[in-house]
Amino acid sequence: MDKERTRLVLPLDFIEDMRQQLGPEAESLFRALDGEPTTAIRLNDKVNTLTFDCDIDEVPWHLEGYYLSERPQFTLDPLFHTGAYYVQEASSMFIQQALDQYVNPDSLILDLCAAPGGKSTLISQFLGKNGLLVSNEVVRQRVFILSENIQKWGNGNAVVTHNQASDFGDKCRNLFDCVLVDAPCSGEGMFRKDLNARAEWSRKNVKMCAERQRKILMDVWDAIRPGGILIYSTCTFNREENEDNILWAAECLGAEILDLDYEPEWGIVEGNPGYHFYPHKVRGEGLYVCVLQKEEDSYAPFRIPPFKKPLQKVEDEEELQRWLRYPQDWVFRQGDRFVTAYPAIHKELIDYLTSCLTCISLGFGISEKKRVSMVPQHSLSMAKAFRKDAFPCIDLSLEKALAYLRSDTLEVEDGMPAGIVLLTYEDVPLGFVKNVGNRLNNLYPNEWRIRKL
Repeated sequence: MDKERTRLVLPLDFIEDMRQQLGPEAESLFRALDGEPTTAIRLNDKVNTLTFDCDIDEVPWHLEGYYLSERPQFTLDPLFHTGAYYVQEASSMFIQQALDQYVNPDSLILDLCAAPGGKSTLISQFLGKNGLLVSNEVVRQRVFILSENIQKWGNGNAVVTHNQASDFGDKCRNLFDCVLVDAPCSGEGMFRKDLNARAEWSRKNVKMCAERQRKILMDVWDAIRPGGILIYSTCTFNREENEDNILWAAECLGAEILDLDYEPEWGIVEGNPGYHFYPHKVRGEGLYVCVLQKEEDSYAPFRIPPFKKPLQKVEDEEELQRWLRYPQDWVFRQGDRFVTAYPAIHKELIDYLTSCLTCISLGFGISEKKRVSMVPQHSLSMAKAFRKDAFPCIDLSLEKALAYLRSDTLEVEDGMPAGIVLLTYEDVPLGFVKNVGNRLNNLYPNEWRIRKL
């Protein structure tokens, strides 16, 4: 009786729809949705070992993905705050397979609906030295956590924007080799871990989501170069938001539907078309994925318009270059107070994007002017281009690392040099402090601090 009562928490219309879609197998899905969600992380190459005190298994479709047998309190792990790993649904990591099979690592990629950043950090890691990611989020409240997560990941090969899909279709025509549309959806695949998704679900909402998804696809389609790839995904099960939208894109946008390779033991279920991740079949939450290719034809390739706005002269540029590994790979942009570093190979394109889109961040912040001196920005310490030996360094205990992440005032340790000092935890950079003699000024961003333990 308790199990039956629990099942009734699922929307009755959803139960009916899934019974029609899956037949008798729907009962297994309902039981899975009332079970415990899985916990998985994807490792950054900032670290090469896992230190969780629980059993760990590999995610079969991603080399850096790992299942954890229990969910740790990630807030209490300083490495979580350094971007050493990202807590991500295992199913979502399957995007890697689509990239590996159809996208060159030196591509220009747009992640259109990117917050909070799981798939964007995955793409950032996939990209080669000549690749660039534009990571976009239309919801203002979510774009800043997206920027934070990309900065913590540390590759510096991303521009974070806050724009509508139509802005890219209008201003970036034929630009992108690949566009990922992880479309806002009715969230059926999240029913196991998000009771609010159950409460908000309705057939009316499914229909509304499907219509919005088609508009997004139509608006962004012109931004893909002919022959380019669109990866479409949702975290829902129904045909209306998945297969029906893909068939519409094939007919109305002239898209070709591409197959994806996978191993039978992974538990993936082929749709018609596309691929479903059902929680009773895979070790992960619900997901649908399909890959589309824009038809090849003769076209005018995207040409970068000249950047007309003159850039400010960068202060202390020679000193800032000493803070970076391979400084020739980066160019600096001076703002009123802040200096930003971004990939030199894409300077003209990034200058154009910042002129016509709402850019929240690009590359990584390197310095901030405070009174008469240049102080390193926190995102410099997160960047993989950062030279750790550019500043004196002290490795902290767990207790002191958490105090730093709370933005507490720290005591000056014996022998600590004056000025800017880099703090690390297990040799991974945490951020900066400034030793002013009788105290340490904590330079950790106040908006990122741990508020509760």
